[in-house]
Amino acid sequence: MTVNHGFHAIMTAQPGRGDELVGLLLDAPSLPNEDCVVFLVSRSSTNPDVVSVAEGWTSREAHARFFAAEQAQAFVARLQPLLAGESHYTDAVPIGGKPTF
Repeated sequence: MTVNHGFHAIMTAQPGRGDELVGLLLDAPSLPNEDCVVFLVSRSSTNPDVVSVAEGWTSREAHARFFAAEQAQAFVARLQPLLAGESHYTDAVPIGGKPTF
């Protein structure tokens, strides 16, 4: 599958709740979605409460359709209380590389 839409998000968890944020993201409902080609969760090596997510989707429409669904809205509602402030998003389309984990 080809990635035609993606983004990189940086989130900061409430102090001491980085593990909860990572756990929730790794259990994200997008993981079994065939239109979600890339879903990579990372965290800062100097601040465990700073977490980033890189996502790649087959299309902008597929991403919008997924996040309009009830399951995704419920996930976002569970995510919000863990966050301290606004998340930062940058559009990005993964084009290559390799996983090293």
